[in-house]
Amino acid sequence: MGKLNPKQVENLAEPGTYEDGDGLRLVVKATGRKSWVLRFQLNGKRREMGLGGFPDVSLKVARLAAAEQRKLLSTGIDPMAARDAEREQLRASQLAAATRAVTFKTVATDYIAAHRAGWKNAKHAQQWENTLATYAEPVIGHLPTSEVSTAHVLEILQPIWTEKTETANRLRNRIELILDAAKARGLREGENPARWRGHLDKLLPKRSKVQARAHHAALPWRDLPAFMIELSNHDDLTYKAMRLTILTACRTSEVLGAAWEEIDLETSTWTIPAQRMKAGKEHRVPLSDAALEVLSSLPRIMGSPYLFPSTRQGKHLSNMAMLMGLRRIGREDLTMHGFRSTFRDWAAERTPYPREVCEMALAHKVADGAEAAYWRGDIFEKRRSLMADWAQYATTPPAENVIHGDFKRA
Repeated sequence: MGKLNPKQVENLAEPGTYEDGDGLRLVVKATGRKSWVLRFQLNGKRREMGLGGFPDVSLKVARLAAAEQRKLLSTGIDPMAARDAEREQLRASQLAAATRAVTFKTVATDYIAAHRAGWKNAKHAQQWENTLATYAEPVIGHLPTSEVSTAHVLEILQPIWTEKTETANRLRNRIELILDAAKARGLREGENPARWRGHLDKLLPKRSKVQARAHHAALPWRDLPAFMIELSNHDDLTYKAMRLTILTACRTSEVLGAAWEEIDLETSTWTIPAQRMKAGKEHRVPLSDAALEVLSSLPRIMGSPYLFPSTRQGKHLSNMAMLMGLRRIGREDLTMHGFRSTFRDWAAERTPYPREVCEMALAHKVADGAEAAYWRGDIFEKRRSLMADWAQYATTPPAENVIHGDFKRA
């Protein structure tokens, strides 16, 4: 032992191997790099174990390290296997610490950012953010996803399950998706505590048992002609958007986001691209004479692609515009979405059109499974006749000059 000395180790420059004794040696490379190696024999096999480089590891430290490894050898332990196990344990500890640092709130933020582009509008992302911030984050926002349990999920959902059932169910689904994303990222293991089927359905009552399905407030179809007269008395862009929404039986978001390039005046057709449709499928809308009249009254704003542009450059009217329009004429009891129900009730009670034609006019799915495979067209011409009849009904003044609904015939 002790063949080398500190000064010698420092000055050695000739490439080679320099023995210190008992298997410890200093290896000098042609590059000048120096490193310590412990040579030993275990189970009849010669092994070499690196102990670090000089000068980070001095002669004294190298001798102490070699002595530690020889102690392990004396007990039959492979020092290299022991070191690998120690390193693996350290890596696992560091990974666990890193996992603990990734909270539910962090994963939720990442999930929303990753899916935002695939959602149809900014409102959807905002709803995610708002519900999670209001209900979930106070309970689990600070926790690592690996620590989120069924008890936590119940703590979030139970206070609102019977009072705000729809909100609670959407929140449950969002928590489930976020925890699934965490598992895909290796941040948690095991079953998802927010899963409904086979799990939470055993702990919470079914939605149908605690809350009746709410419907959008709708105008009775008999009152529609008088209501349309009221709308026509207003030349504001909002009311024109409301009239077009009613005449086409479309959703408000589809009308507000409508662009001139989607309109074909020659064929009286409005083609809404798949990315703007709720079902993610292109929808052709036949334009009646009354709908074309509304379109012809719209101003073309230079630089704006929209039928109903906002005063903010590059934007269309806000999602609240039509709702505020209803309020301004004293109809807080109605929603614009409810006019789709008005159309459907009228079609069912006053026309002979088949269910499939009426449902497809609303861009609803009309078949499932094998039956759906046979639907190749969109029964467009039949829908054109339906929408023409609807427009004629909606724009024909009431037969008698009397109070009809909330409005009087002009």
